[in-house]
Amino acid sequence: MLDKNLVSDVIAAALTTGGDMAELFIENCERNTVSMVNGLVEKANWGVDYGCGIRIICGHNAIYAYTNRMDKDNLIKIAKEAAQAVAVFKKGGTPKSGGLVFNKLTYENIHPIAIMPNSIEKKAIVEHLRKASESSYAFDKLITQTSGSYASSIQDVLIANSNGLWAEDRRVRTRIMLGAVASAENEKQTATRTPGALKGFELLEQYDTAKLGRDAAEAAVTMLKAGYCPGGKMPVVIENGFGGVIFHEACGHSLEATGVAKGASEFCGKLNQEVATPIVTAVDIGTLPNEWGSINIDDEGTPTRENVLIEKGVLKSYLVDYLNGLKMGMPSTGSARRQSYHFAPTSRMTNTYIVNGDSKTEEIIADTEYGLYAKQMGGGSVQPATGEFNFAVNEAFIIRNGKIAEPVRGASLIGKGAEVLQMIDRVGDNLAQAQGMCGSISGAVPTNVGQPMIRVKEMTVGGRS
Repeated sequence: MLDKNLVSDVIAAALTTGGDMAELFIENCERNTVSMVNGLVEKANWGVDYGCGIRIICGHNAIYAYTNRMDKDNLIKIAKEAAQAVAVFKKGGTPKSGGLVFNKLTYENIHPIAIMPNSIEKKAIVEHLRKASESSYAFDKLITQTSGSYASSIQDVLIANSNGLWAEDRRVRTRIMLGAVASAENEKQTATRTPGALKGFELLEQYDTAKLGRDAAEAAVTMLKAGYCPGGKMPVVIENGFGGVIFHEACGHSLEATGVAKGASEFCGKLNQEVATPIVTAVDIGTLPNEWGSINIDDEGTPTRENVLIEKGVLKSYLVDYLNGLKMGMPSTGSARRQSYHFAPTSRMTNTYIVNGDSKTEEIIADTEYGLYAKQMGGGSVQPATGEFNFAVNEAFIIRNGKIAEPVRGASLIGKGAEVLQMIDRVGDNLAQAQGMCGSISGAVPTNVGQPMIRVKEMTVGGRS
């Protein structure tokens, strides 16, 4: 993507005022999107984003600059301007010389791509999305609107730094998002299905988009006909897959060094302490083949790995990037991520989930006399420093006498991450993962959330009394 001599010269320019380490992140990303409403194409876009981010680390501080002008003169200029800011932190530093010798990182690519998305005509994409729309409309006359979108990206990155690292990676991702709206009088309910993977167009060949469209329609109609959820404290059974968004948001973010290094996390200073019930083990694994949140190397060029966050209730690890690792005295865990060259990296999740337990899902329901069954979680808000959260439940049912009973809408789950971990008394054996985009100070990155079915013996459920 750039000549090694040029990269060496830019890094040398970045260190002219005595910074400790300089890093280049060069990116070329080709994106393709198609969106439809009611089975008709609304827009189709294609574009390429190409540029370079330059980061200089000095002590525990960092300067970041980026540009999409990739000629030598401009790159040297940007590097020298960034270097001037380093002088604020380090007076009279010794400039580093050029002529770096780079050691190319080698690794096994475990994410094969069967069909490159840029080899597919848009009419094939449209056909899949249209099938989903037709299936949604055919399910029930209450379906009044459908939506569908397709997004693919081919991201090539080069990461080089003054420590001699030279690392390259290609990330190919594809995702579809299908929605259905059910309406009656002044009421509307929406449901979506949004699978994605670190794959090419084969993702659409592996999914039955007509079935996904029908599933979304069924969920929307069910919630349209549902009564309102009662509020109060009660047991809550949270289904697998996207149910893991609560752990991701309320606990996972609090385990990122982004907050831990500042002392802004409820899990600060709790390594090797019990933070959850003994039946809870949670991991973050960036090496799962072709999973949405996976990457061969992180955005600092460190190979990703399996990080056991909580093992049988005991906190075992944080998610650490290079800079925050310096502050914490810990090595990187391969967790540095960024949306694009526009952002400096920081510690982020990849595929984060609670692992399988020993309980059968039918046993969990049967053992719950009364409570809420959260079948499909929605969005919400969380405060990482305290772990306090509030999440909507998109699809919910009341559990009565050990059986899933009537559907209810308007449910929300309110609590604190550390407290919920201590209240999990059942973990099922039906692990599944779901896909999402996670936002933080380094932008939005693809992540998997997941879990088997779990039961929280008591939670605050927001609803109507």
